[in-house]
Amino acid sequence: MSLTTATAARILRGQRRGQSGEDTDLVWDTFPAVALAKTYNVDAQTGESSACATALLCGVKARYETLGLDATGRFNNCASAVHSKVTSLIDWAHDAGKSSGIVTTARITHATPAALYAHAPSRYWEDDSRVPPTVRRDCKDIALQLVENEPGKSINVLMGGGRRHFLPNVTPDPEHPNREGRRLDGRNLAEDWAREKKKRHLRAQYIHTREQLAKLDPRNVDYLLGLFEYSHMEFNAERGAAADTEEGAGATGNAKAEDPSLADMTRVALSILTKNNKGFFLLLEGGRIDHAHHYNNPYRALDETLELETALLAALEKVNPAETLIVVTADHGHVMTFGGQATPRGHPILGSDTVPSDIDGLKYTTLLYGTGPGHSEPRALPFNGTLPLSVDAVHAAAVPRQWSTHGGEDVPVYALGPMATVLFTGVVEQSYIPHAIAYAACLAHHARRCVDSFNYTKPQIKLPSCVPPEVSSVSAADETRNDASGRRVIVASSVMSDERGTRTSATVSLQTDVHFIFAFYAFILLIHNRVLNDMYYTGVSL
Repeated sequence: MSLTTATAARILRGQRRGQSGEDTDLVWDTFPAVALAKTYNVDAQTGESSACATALLCGVKARYETLGLDATGRFNNCASAVHSKVTSLIDWAHDAGKSSGIVTTARITHATPAALYAHAPSRYWEDDSRVPPTVRRDCKDIALQLVENEPGKSINVLMGGGRRHFLPNVTPDPEHPNREGRRLDGRNLAEDWAREKKKRHLRAQYIHTREQLAKLDPRNVDYLLGLFEYSHMEFNAERGAAADTEEGAGATGNAKAEDPSLADMTRVALSILTKNNKGFFLLLEGGRIDHAHHYNNPYRALDETLELETALLAALEKVNPAETLIVVTADHGHVMTFGGQATPRGHPILGSDTVPSDIDGLKYTTLLYGTGPGHSEPRALPFNGTLPLSVDAVHAAAVPRQWSTHGGEDVPVYALGPMATVLFTGVVEQSYIPHAIAYAACLAHHARRCVDSFNYTKPQIKLPSCVPPEVSSVSAADETRNDASGRRVIVASSVMSDERGTRTSATVSLQTDVHFIFAFYAFILLIHNRVLNDMYYTGVSL
């Protein structure tokens, strides 16, 4: 999601409240720390979701459409994945004894959430039917990795869509009996997940409906798998409620309400995760913002953005920002633009400009796309003949494509909580973000920062417990070396290396147990630790 989406969503929020909208603030607009992140991939100028998520959640730039692998991993090449796997923020959180959770409106096996637990040379290997038969023994599909491998099988809360990748191809979906699962191995992975937890005497529950979620008692559940849709979860507009800060406001007559809201899932997730006195990690993803933009459908894109804000507000009711680091960012941007000719204040953000084109005399919407299905000849307003303010309106695109491209621009990073104003500022590599989070939360290679005997006045020692920051940003994809373990790694400059320079004269209070929430707006990341120490450090060296 781009800055354009954030600006337009902010205006829409205000206009739904009867205001002009331009001076409205979304919750992340009030955060004290803001940065910009570069979203390119190792081999692509414009970033793609799985590679961007690998950078954002694992701290390593990756190749286009690969997942949880460093730059030596090649697309669709199973053999290349063997020695290119990288650890993620969830691995680091588990090593510190924290609980973890993923809440998304996309499939739980989709590109962004899967980067936290899976390693695949193709983001499309969500079940075994998509993995080439010749490599199925060597490269597990993403859903199978979630259920069988670490860190996936130790994640406490998993909620989203994607039942089709967990069910056999002969098993009807429980809510859509005319559809079957997609697995060829005959396994029901949802049942396997529950069986494995029972074998370990863990309090676990599998659910697939909104009603089951509403009845769940978080006090009696430590592990939760919620798969609420066959594929992605419904758009908020299809759930029957236009997103607003006050839940239920703006409800329409076409209520579906079969899927829980992102806010509903967030509340339950935090009720489970906050039971751990060592803290937690939670990823919240508004995964359908991206899909609506691909359709050139700004109504749903902005509505999903506001739904994500509602979820973050729900999270803030349950956590203390003094001990919870909250990071809101996106994996990539989109090609939606926002402009107008003397457009008055308070003009409907989804409407057409007041001044028509001075070339063809036709009106145009103030929100337009560079590429996508909204292209038409002659130009139409909007392309599919609906009113611009309609839920289904497809806005005009300059270049025809069945599916719009991503944007290649930097994306914003908003942060609130421990060390936010020290770590999140300026223009950074996307792969810098998880290392900054690890620093604030004393995770992985920064675990020693919160040990009392450690000398805080000296630059940090880089520990080998995760991928070192020097390889987190690749600028020369073909330059390689062998590290001490013999693994082939990329050598490149990075904003995380000592070349970036330490921040001086910055005295800040450090936290030993920082919880964290990552909100992708695409997502929000919450990182939380309960124990706070009054330790001070001058200068930050990642």
